[in-house]
Amino acid sequence: MFISSAFAQTAPAAAGGDMQSSLMSMLPLVLMFVVLYFVMIRPQMRKQKEIKAMIDALAKGDEIVTVGGMLGKITKLSDNALSLEVANGIEVQIQRNAVVQVLPKGTIK
Repeated sequence: MFISSAFAQTAPAAAGGDMQSSLMSMLPLVLMFVVLYFVMIRPQMRKQKEIKAMIDALAKGDEIVTVGGMLGKITKLSDNALSLEVANGIEVQIQRNAVVQVLPKGTIK
């Protein structure tokens, strides 16, 4: 009842074969990380670089779309914020990070 069953142990494998089998068992895990890097991480980093370049290139007079879907023309720029004219005489201040897309000139009338 309290005595566990005894199992016969096999002789240890040769040292060279053991190292090779452990490397072969790690290979699928390494391959999964490589595939994950090229399928998910690398494209995400590229997208972040594109967004940062777009935000850094904002200029006065650009027509943009915000995260909330508001359309407007940039009237003033500062380091972290910008003023957006959404209608004649109506300006709203937003953060630079809230810009999603820069529209072609003349889109907003």
